[in-house]
Parts: sequence; C-alpha cells; structure tokens
Amino acid sequence: MQVKDAIFNRRAVKHFDANHKMTAAEEKELLETTLQSPTSFNIQHWRFVILRAPDLRAKIRTEHGNDQSQMTDASLLVLFTADMKAWKKEPSRYFANAPKEVAEMLVNWMGPFHEGREWLQRDEAQRSIGIAMQTMMLAAQGMGYQSCPMIGFDIEAVAKLINLPDDHVMGPMVAIGKGTQDPWPKPGQLPLDEVTLENSF
Repeated sequence: MQVKDAIFNRRAVKHFDANHKMTAAEEKELLETTLQSPTSFNIQHWRFVILRAPDLRAKIRTEHGNDQSQMTDASLLVLFTADMKAWKKEPSRYFANAPKEVAEMLVNWMGPFHEGREWLQRDEAQRSIGIAMQTMMLAAQGMGYQSCPMIGFDIEAVAKLINLPDDHVMGPMVAIGKGTQDPWPKPGQLPLDEVTLENSF
C-alpha cells in the first residue's frame, strides 16, 4: 500500500474480530516499524505497554473503559506511555552509531535543554507518543489491519493497573486488528484555507 493510500484510508474502527490473532512475526514487524518514529534528540522515550492478558483487558473495558468493545476484541491493544526522564538516563546510548563529535554535542545539549523544564519534558513525551501512534496506525493499515486510537478511559486507574513509574506519563491506547464493520463516513474535514496561514495569524 502506498503511504498516501494508508493515510487516506486509515479510520478509527470500533468493531474487531475477537477471534483473530496476529502472528508473532506480524506483531514484531508492527512494533519494529513503530520504533522508526522520530523523537527529539533521538531520545526514544516512548514505552509501549502491550495489554495482552484477557482478564486485564476485560477489567479495563468494564471498569475503566466505558465498555468499549475494541479493548477486548482487538488482536492487539497497546498503551502508549513515555519516560519523561529518559533524557538523563544514559543519554549517550541514543547516539551509539553517530559520529563522535555529533554524539558529544547532542548529549551535552540534552541536559540544559530539559533540566528544570518539567512542562517541556511532559510536552516532548506527549509529542513523541503522538508521532509513534500515527506511525503504528499507518503501519497497521499498510499490513491490512485496522486501528482505533483511544483516550476514553480512566487514565489514573489504568496507570495504577500497569504500575506506571512516577517519572512516566500516560498516553492513549491503540487497538489493532481485523475490523468487522465499515466505519462511518468521514464526518468532514475543514477546508485547507481555514487551517493554513502564511507566516502569521
């Protein structure tokens, strides 16, 4: 599938074949493709929590997820989180294959850029999560799967269920699998001239 086709055809699918299973090879391909997502300073601070246990998924659906069927029926349910303090956890590893002078320059910048700017650390984490989510959903589309991004769940309760570390942030979930119903027609895109500006507002 061409990238443009994946972008135009991707929809938030709500109904999945609960009996369909992705192969281990497909799951690995999807996740490794998602790892190609860009991050500031190549920090790669996303952490993908694969919600695999049926009882955990059922609990999230019924107690914390507004009874959304895709939480239990999708072949794969991924919760996106990010480590807000990854910038100071062995940062040289993010540039293991870079030229030495480039690696040293970026590692030396990373600390001053993030230090004391908790709002920026959180913003960067959420930006990276968003990019990775889109990468995963487009990759899934290209593999013949459908997806659904979800934020309609009790974030604090689910954070406790997965033992989210204090220095991590929660993001949305993405359900991936074989859709069983066509999505609704697209509700409507704003015209390009309404959302595009030249140089300033």
